[in-house]
Amino acid sequence: MAATQRIAAGAVVAALCAASLAGCGIGSDGAKTGAPGPQKAKPAQPPKSVVRLIGDGSTSYTGAQPHLPRPERLKPGQKPPQFVVFSWDGAGEDSQQLFSHFRKVAKANHATMTYFLSGVYMLPEDKRDEYKPPQHSPGRSDIGFNDAKGIADTVKQLRLAWLEGNEIGTHFNGHFCGKGGGVGEWSVADWKDEIAQAKQFVKSWKTNTGMKKAAALPFDYDKELVGARTPCLEGQQNFMKAARELGFRYDTSGVNDQLWPKKKEGLWDLSMQLVPFPGHSYEQLTMDYNFMVNQSGTQTQGDPAKYQYWGDQMRDGLLKGFHRAYDGNRAPLVMGNHFESWNGGTYMRAVDEVVENVCNKPDVRCVSLRQLADWLDAQDPQTLEKLHGLNVGEAPKQGWASFLSGRPAPAPKGVPGAPAAKQ
Repeated sequence: MAATQRIAAGAVVAALCAASLAGCGIGSDGAKTGAPGPQKAKPAQPPKSVVRLIGDGSTSYTGAQPHLPRPERLKPGQKPPQFVVFSWDGAGEDSQQLFSHFRKVAKANHATMTYFLSGVYMLPEDKRDEYKPPQHSPGRSDIGFNDAKGIADTVKQLRLAWLEGNEIGTHFNGHFCGKGGGVGEWSVADWKDEIAQAKQFVKSWKTNTGMKKAAALPFDYDKELVGARTPCLEGQQNFMKAARELGFRYDTSGVNDQLWPKKKEGLWDLSMQLVPFPGHSYEQLTMDYNFMVNQSGTQTQGDPAKYQYWGDQMRDGLLKGFHRAYDGNRAPLVMGNHFESWNGGTYMRAVDEVVENVCNKPDVRCVSLRQLADWLDAQDPQTLEKLHGLNVGEAPKQGWASFLSGRPAPAPKGVPGAPAAKQ
């Protein structure tokens, strides 16, 4: 969508978000120990022999997703890996080409990421009335819609991202925040309707754009979609109820300390966390938007003389949070960002530098939220209970070998990573 549309819509959203300092999407059309080895190049499209088209051919079944590591249960006394998650709200490819950029950055640094796709980025402007947002008139969206080129470019990146092992989640559709029909006021039924529409726009982009001969997305979105982050981190309570009933596995719409995740209402709570904010006595959420609000307010392009400092401040805060966990309780570090060039792109530069700095360290695994949920599901509940007892930055006083030396209980049948039963 046009930059003017994004900024106009973004100004409203940013103002609403600034009060709560919650992560907010303004629009995106806007082998070392424990680390996976280099990935071999994969074709952009799976062999035709394994493709089974779904619906109008917008999506397809192509078999198991490539490059997904099998989650393994920790052995007695084994130190947990340090998980790091980079996730993106409102993922889409526009003229900034940030989706394609971070795909390449991830691949070069043995990382996979989570891309939360906004459903309306798969819907052309002339079909906007197909979207019937809860508590709003048809065709309404606070982040606009897309055009044919934007949809084609986004589809290409989604296809490549999934084939490289990345996760495609959802950031829903219209991005309504605050009072007057914002997602914080939505019912469970409203959330189910919004989720159904987000799925439908992905499953019918060929019909809505007329691109009948284009290659399909290589995944079944009904099965691929297992988690989300709500707009402005609002409406989490009713969303989680809807998500649980729809078979989602995690939510990342809250604010946590750097502690080991627990389940909340049947879903893994994989929310972003508070990390040190250099130069301040308070901590900061691991999201570019929140750093921006605390640096330049709702001005998305503040004082250029401060761009370098602001980006360094975000980078250093994230690295302090990383090292606090890496040298401490090993709690997963979850970050969220947007494909935006706020304050001269300084936050995108900061993310680049964090990826390059942490993802190649020993025992570090830069993974998607889905992969993190897979690993958590594979663990002995008694082991996780011990990990939950560690405070922020607290390493076991007796060392990891002694702390986790107890013999794990048998893994429940069907849990990913459980050893096969003996015959």
